[in-house]
Amino acid sequence: MLIGEVARRSGVSARMLRHYESLGLVRPSGRTGSGYREYSGEDIRRIFHIESLRSLGLSLREIGRALDDPGFTPSALVDDLIRQTRERIAAETELLTRLRRIHAAGPAGWEGVLQAVALLQALGSKSADTRQRAALSSADEVPLPVEALVEAVLSETEPNVAGALRWALARSGDGGTALLAEGLGSPVAAVRERAVQSLAEMPGGEATAQLRDALANPDVVVRGYAALALGTGGVADAVPTLIDMIVEGRSDSEAADALSVLASDTSTADQIATMLVDRLAHDTTEAPARGRLTQALAGIPATRSTRTLVELSHDVDRAVALTAAYVLRLRDAR
Repeated sequence: MLIGEVARRSGVSARMLRHYESLGLVRPSGRTGSGYREYSGEDIRRIFHIESLRSLGLSLREIGRALDDPGFTPSALVDDLIRQTRERIAAETELLTRLRRIHAAGPAGWEGVLQAVALLQALGSKSADTRQRAALSSADEVPLPVEALVEAVLSETEPNVAGALRWALARSGDGGTALLAEGLGSPVAAVRERAVQSLAEMPGGEATAQLRDALANPDVVVRGYAALALGTGGVADAVPTLIDMIVEGRSDSEAADALSVLASDTSTADQIATMLVDRLAHDTTEAPARGRLTQALAGIPATRSTRTLVELSHDVDRAVALTAAYVLRLRDAR
């Protein structure tokens, strides 16, 4: 079969067939009387083998070795191809992510594109100062895409940088709220904590709704941050969790302060006082927890809390009795 017919049937151009011949990959088995290349059936099979191996990403040098070395074992080469392909996919995915984020920044011209690129690069810098400057400057220059800010805030370990990133994210609107909520389900505890901290600083009703959902999160740290944020924001749904925190001694002073904020509403104050009294009366409540609950009653301006403090001033637990008596004296002095 002449070269033109081989090219037509195999889909490999005559030029590429000549290139294969020059590399020694495939040589026509014969020549016609006129000197034209003539390919045998075995030659054509080899051409198809070459094309099959090229489709796997092998170089022509690797293909020659694979076809001509009797001792060649493909497993190592295939493993290497898998590694290279994964690296290439990762690099392309990273490029796609960067392009999407630049597009999301909405630059008006090439100067804006370059600013966005510079900010994104700074956000990924190994220098904490550089990352912090990128976060703080994002509001004044080209805004950083929300997706990039969320990714950065969920991975940041430096407290000052994390604070700057949360500030920038809060200023960007509520677009990052859903992404932060996804972070609450991360298998990494530190990521869940950063997510709820960021949600606590996000404005708007969507963030509040996500924090309400977080009160049922299996992570006790997430529940605590959500309850403190909601409590100081006047959301009464946080009361049971805040009282749990006081009983368990987890950020109990902050939880008591949040209850005091909520108690500015009369009906909520009565509800809080009732729940605190119920926990004080619980048989399994240990002495240190009863002391913390007594201290929490100090910030609840309800008739029932005052009545309970009077009763507790005669409690068999001397620490509880002294705490209740001290709180009552403070109230009388006002």
